[in-house]
Amino acid sequence: MIRKILLLAFLMVGVTVAATAQNLNAAGATFPYPIYSKWFNEYHNQHPNVAINYQSIGSGGGIRQVLEGTVDFGASDGPMTDEQLGQAKTPIFHIPTVLGAVVPAYNVPGVTADLRFSPEVIANICLGKISNWNDPAIAKDNPGVRFPDKPIVVVHRSDGSGTNYIFTDYLSKVSEEWKNQVGKGTSVKWPVGLGAKGNEGVAGMIRQQEGAFGYVELIYAIQNHIGYGWVKNSAGKWVKGSLDGATAAAGSVKEMPDDFRVSITNPPGASAYPIASFTWLLIPSQFSDHAKGQAVVDFLNWMLDKGEPMTTALDYAPLPKSVAAKVRARIKEIKY
Repeated sequence: MIRKILLLAFLMVGVTVAATAQNLNAAGATFPYPIYSKWFNEYHNQHPNVAINYQSIGSGGGIRQVLEGTVDFGASDGPMTDEQLGQAKTPIFHIPTVLGAVVPAYNVPGVTADLRFSPEVIANICLGKISNWNDPAIAKDNPGVRFPDKPIVVVHRSDGSGTNYIFTDYLSKVSEEWKNQVGKGTSVKWPVGLGAKGNEGVAGMIRQQEGAFGYVELIYAIQNHIGYGWVKNSAGKWVKGSLDGATAAAGSVKEMPDDFRVSITNPPGASAYPIASFTWLLIPSQFSDHAKGQAVVDFLNWMLDKGEPMTTALDYAPLPKSVAAKVRARIKEIKY
């Protein structure tokens, strides 16, 4: 009799565990994938009943899937437009997670020095107006560096991408010609170059292609051992992509908008890195599935308490305390 009772109790516990287990599906930005991968893995280790499956498909894909309702939440480095938000069946919250830097990366045969790129040079390379590494405009920013007579191969994202948005948002601020001819967006019509999918794809192509010039999130340049350059900021100072530079860029925002959709490219400040951004999780404001909603809210609070301290090890900057406090208040508004 006792054995039957114990067996029944065991089975009831098993049913309860199975009933509370949650598999959450998410998709989107490649920019924060390294830190999201770590977070989701660590959270699962601490909360075995919750598994978060994240597909690193690009911000455009993340926005599309959250609008279609095929994922529980999305991720993007470029904020959703008013038009996109208007298409959502349930209002979408932008939840900033970390700060990152997009860096101009290159593969120039015979050049081992850290190169410098002025805003004008970056824009003109991407416009196709500077097409060779021995161009005088590049040499002017890099005295003493001997450049080869080698064509520049521009490598850009082929998919809808938040990294695209950050980089083209920057270019639109520093170049009227770029702003008028190309503009900003997760997908734009590139004047020149070769496309590759994801930060992973762009980094891999730059590494393999001699003469390449492109843009990737900082951690991808570091992990792939490819050179990335200093950029002249709006204060006229040369700065290299870094956590401190991204944090200084965020510090330029005196008042964070209530919806957290903000651009911090080309900010003022001598130490601010000019191609930096927040990245966001796209969270439905209401979940019809109570258990899923509770799991998402629990994860978001864990992210603020336990996840943010993990960011610097992967070359992301944590949220400023003032922003984290506003995020915590926004999380309380999610209904489930």
